[in-house]
Amino acid sequence: GKGYMEDRRPAANCDPYRVTCRIMKTTGQCLGCSLTSRIVKAPVSVLEVAGDGFAFGKDQGAGALANMTSYRNCVLAEYIWLDAAQTPRSKTMTMTSRPTKPEDLKVWNYDGSSTEQAEGHNSEVLLYPRAIFPDPFRGAPHVLVLAEAFNAWDGKPAIGNTRAECAKVMEKYASLDPWFGIEQEYTLMKPGKVGEKPTVPFGFNEDGSEPAPQGPYYCGAGNGVALGRPVADEHYVKCLQAGVKIAGINAEVMPGQWEYQIGPCRGIEMGDHLVMSRYIMLRITESHNCVCSFSPKPMEGDWNGAGCHTNFSVTPMRKEGGYDVIIKVCEAFGKVAAEHIAEYGEGNDNRLTGKHETCDINTFKYGVANRGASIRIPRDAEKDGKGYMEDRRPAANCDPYRVTCRMMKTTGDCLGHSTRARSAGGSTQGAGDMEFAKLRAEMDDMVAQNRSEMAAMRQALAASCSENKAMFQKLILAMSSAPANGGGYANGSGSARDGEPPASPAPSQHSV
Repeated sequence: GKGYMEDRRPAANCDPYRVTCRIMKTTGQCLGCSLTSRIVKAPVSVLEVAGDGFAFGKDQGAGALANMTSYRNCVLAEYIWLDAAQTPRSKTMTMTSRPTKPEDLKVWNYDGSSTEQAEGHNSEVLLYPRAIFPDPFRGAPHVLVLAEAFNAWDGKPAIGNTRAECAKVMEKYASLDPWFGIEQEYTLMKPGKVGEKPTVPFGFNEDGSEPAPQGPYYCGAGNGVALGRPVADEHYVKCLQAGVKIAGINAEVMPGQWEYQIGPCRGIEMGDHLVMSRYIMLRITESHNCVCSFSPKPMEGDWNGAGCHTNFSVTPMRKEGGYDVIIKVCEAFGKVAAEHIAEYGEGNDNRLTGKHETCDINTFKYGVANRGASIRIPRDAEKDGKGYMEDRRPAANCDPYRVTCRMMKTTGDCLGHSTRARSAGGSTQGAGDMEFAKLRAEMDDMVAQNRSEMAAMRQALAASCSENKAMFQKLILAMSSAPANGGGYANGSGSARDGEPPASPAPSQHSV
């Protein structure tokens, strides 16, 4: 019911004095404001006079900014979200304070019609902050903000926002404590025409001819072998500075192709950190005259594709006897293989051909130390009888929220885990634990009965207190209206004034 308006008509070359003057003339005449009226300016925020330091905590918004004479000590927040094509977009906001949690940030908005997420006549899409990372480009105290996009008109997740559904599933199966680690492969490409996808890998010859066959490039070193290392190294450092859980990097099989690993991450954190790492990579390539491609098959021919191998485990897999759980989950994945493939990235059929360390897209198989399988079980997991599994099918361009969400749905259904149930003490109930469920039900009945009895006692006590208060007031009234000499006050010196209670006697040495 309050706020501001936006006049979208002024041109880029407009005179701001003429524009604001005209707006104020019309507004003043409309509202009938007197020429002599003065605005009482609010006190200057303490944030402005805090010296060279920066404030921390909740952003005080436009009201505080309006009262500042300088934004020198303000904080820049780069809001990052995914558009309809799962490509990171971002824009920057000036804030009064350095946020310490997502709730410190304001809900922002953007033009969804420019990101294929809304129509032009109803284009406002809202950005809800979900995670904060230190800004590795601008440095402290500035931040990168991972945000979720929601339609302003109906409150539903915007096109491309798959995080919302993933968060629900992760909460549902939180008792399984899922861990993920994703190996993000990517290919550096030579820039083509502006706005068009590049077609020539960074590691290919200047004359357009193909380089020597695959072989020396994987984890290689040297000129003409480790092509693009400055990009990979800078990306590694920037991710660390941003607090992204990057675990390592290596050159890949095709020249100009690299990989970095994100994780272990727990639950929704996996998608958040991978999305942020992709955004940082796109920013890095801006200054290296190359383009980062997440295409699952960037180059036709006898060249490796690019994937997002997803390492995964839940608590039962990491415990003694967990190897049997891994096998059970692999079997469950096989029964819904097509459903998983549908969530694992577009163009994946060009990569999953049965060649170049892949399993054919229409075939499902799992095996120990088998990189030609759909799911690889590490040799150590077989040896130790517990561990994790690696789903090798997700493509480099996959949506990590959709991938991890699908994996948790299948795993949760397979292991019989129901929605996480929370008690006042924060305990968790798993389906199948019938004895615990029975005990929990009995405890809930006892608690409900005790609450009922306590409520009755409180009601009786309140009635008793009310009666006592009435009696006490009646007694005071009677005492105050009685003659002083006959009221028990020694020598009349302790008599009360009309309408007032008598003063309390001083406590004796034996008073409690």
